[in-house]
Amino acid sequence: MKIYPVILSGGAGTRLWPLSRAVLPKQLLPLVTDKTMLQETALRVADWPELMAPVVVCGNEHRFLVAEQLREIGVAPLGILLEPSGRNTAPAVAAAAHFLAAIDPGAVMLVLPADHVIDRPDMFAAAVRRAADMVEEGALVTFGIVPTGPETGYGYIRRGAAVERPDGCYRVERFVEKPDRATAQDFLRDGGYYWNSGMFLFRAERFLAELTRLCPDIASATEAAVRLGYSDLDFCRLHEDSFNACPSDSIDYAVMEHTERAVVVPADIGWSDVGSWSALWEVQQRDANGNSHRGDVYLDGVSNSLVRAESRIVAVIGVQDLVIVETRDAVLIAHKDQVQRVKQVVEHLKSKARTEHLYHTKVYRPWGHYEGIDAGDRFQVKRITVKPGEKLSLQMHHHRAEHWVVVSGTARVTCGETVRLLSENESTYIPIGMNHRLENPGKLPLHIIEVQSGSYLGEDDIVRFEDIYQRA
Repeated sequence: MKIYPVILSGGAGTRLWPLSRAVLPKQLLPLVTDKTMLQETALRVADWPELMAPVVVCGNEHRFLVAEQLREIGVAPLGILLEPSGRNTAPAVAAAAHFLAAIDPGAVMLVLPADHVIDRPDMFAAAVRRAADMVEEGALVTFGIVPTGPETGYGYIRRGAAVERPDGCYRVERFVEKPDRATAQDFLRDGGYYWNSGMFLFRAERFLAELTRLCPDIASATEAAVRLGYSDLDFCRLHEDSFNACPSDSIDYAVMEHTERAVVVPADIGWSDVGSWSALWEVQQRDANGNSHRGDVYLDGVSNSLVRAESRIVAVIGVQDLVIVETRDAVLIAHKDQVQRVKQVVEHLKSKARTEHLYHTKVYRPWGHYEGIDAGDRFQVKRITVKPGEKLSLQMHHHRAEHWVVVSGTARVTCGETVRLLSENESTYIPIGMNHRLENPGKLPLHIIEVQSGSYLGEDDIVRFEDIYQRA
């Protein structure tokens, strides 16, 4: 049996603000280890003999980060499917199923969210292999996490009758929405309920058959999105109009709650979806006082808290049960019992047309990254890093001029019809309306300081004439 991991890397992770932002969500961050959650997920399924190269489904704005993070760990994906817009998990899984069925009609999909923690990968592998026996019988398998407490942040799966073989697999009796605490405690005492992990194993064609029967609109829209899609560099762009016309729904609501083929395989694998700061605290190593801390942190009389410093020293004295997260442009302080309300902060930022929920001060691009240093009336200053051999688009701005100063490395600068090389401590000026391009022809990173001045300094004031990354 050939099993293809399908890694779902969509979502914004708003409950982990201010670290997780729309442009750099939690699955692309190193939250638990020194590797990102996407990298941990890809490595988790990289060495099984029965597993093929993974398929990753992600948003268009994350495509270069996803590709770069997989390259860093030596994982070559079978495909990276780009969603034109977020349509929840059912369309994402359906698009991957159509993509795989066209390559291998017998393909088996192991559907994995990119942002989960699994502490016992050997037990997870055993659960997948047990589930594979049920897939041979035509089942759509979901993995139910053996609960360790009365968790109210997860949905639950009620197991039904045991299947004849293999041992330890059950028909799904019903799916249950997130319960209140008293109900969750009842579920724990009952022993027949599992946390809904959002991980699945099934044949692509069997899933598509059930999807066509239960939600034909999703099946037909995603089929067209794959069939009419096209290759763009190393990515597969799903057809925009077809995918955007697809109803938005989760795989549970669309298929798993209604199919008669649903089977649950219990899995005691040290699992967490890291859906909040308190959940992250639970899966991280803690000191003798129960504190999880990272970065330049000073603690005195602190217990059972999560403290994370990204850009400066954070000193905490005489408190307990807090979450304190510092970034360059935002600070979060919350009681661990109240961290679900972080989403309200994000909604507030959206309502005020602010940008702290969208971007960090450091913004990644396929050629490198830039970081805001200072800004004021009619000016802003950025630190720009260009990777060796990379170059920005040939572009023009209607409303701003730019001054570039090379801090280190070598820059090849195009300004109008003039092309010149700049070395350390040399500078140049780009007038408003002038076509220009910045390149790094060297073997070391290029670092420059850019000073922008003008009436409008937004990132959307870019007219691209040529771009090796094929951005609009």
